[in-house]
Amino acid sequence: MKSLKGKTLFITGASRGIGKAIAMRAATDGANIAVVSKTVEPHPQLPGTIHTAAAEIEAAGGKALAIQTDIRSETQVEAAVDQTVRTFGGIDILVNNASAIFLRGTLETPMKRFDLMWEVNARGTFLCSQKCLPHLGRAANPHILVLSPPLDMQARWFEQHCAYTMSKFGMSMCVLGLAAEFEDQGVAVNALWPKTVIDTAALRMLEGVIPREGTRHPEIVADAAHEILTQVSRKCSGNFFVDEDVLRAAGVSDFEAYRVDPDQPLLADLFIA
Repeated sequence: MKSLKGKTLFITGASRGIGKAIAMRAATDGANIAVVSKTVEPHPQLPGTIHTAAAEIEAAGGKALAIQTDIRSETQVEAAVDQTVRTFGGIDILVNNASAIFLRGTLETPMKRFDLMWEVNARGTFLCSQKCLPHLGRAANPHILVLSPPLDMQARWFEQHCAYTMSKFGMSMCVLGLAAEFEDQGVAVNALWPKTVIDTAALRMLEGVIPREGTRHPEIVADAAHEILTQVSRKCSGNFFVDEDVLRAAGVSDFEAYRVDPDQPLLADLFIA
């Protein structure tokens, strides 16, 4: 059976949502997880810290290392990578999950928000990849997985939230470039995106714009990520995967357990035609 037992995963944004779900799925295999996030004190609106996530990971059967990190800081990322390698002996998998979102038009987007999205999404993905790659190159089956959408340069994906789309497509361009650049070293670099809206803390921060009833639980993305990360790296790189498609290809046909409300129609996620 495919397993991540003994593998070390460096997961950004792992204190809640999709990042935590991916960590928990790997933990059930007995993986080592570096929980790389900013949150150390409970947020009044968002549940979860690096410490509560680490405790849940260990309760699920994994080993956890909670590392407070702002992925906008090169020195903090370097320190987090070094701490992970010292603790677990290396890094097998990088999951670039951390992301910032602000769905507004150009005139309604303060440059502070633009900078945050660019620094966390595109730059953060590049930075974490750069710092982890020397260690990934020494791993037996190295993977980078980026939570970003398929590249689709249609104006409709830009016209309502140009800044956000630019930053997310920046993450996807990292996938395109790194997959080709590190192909000879056997490092798999892939993107994963949900087919439907996922019920996460980020969704709840959008002030009710998207109803929870039409969403799926983050475990569907985690199960798809597990399927990708257990593939042979030299045979699975440069792909822009969609969660449901990955699981269907793996033989899954019943997706009802992932639905928040089985009686409501599902909402397609952004960037999905």
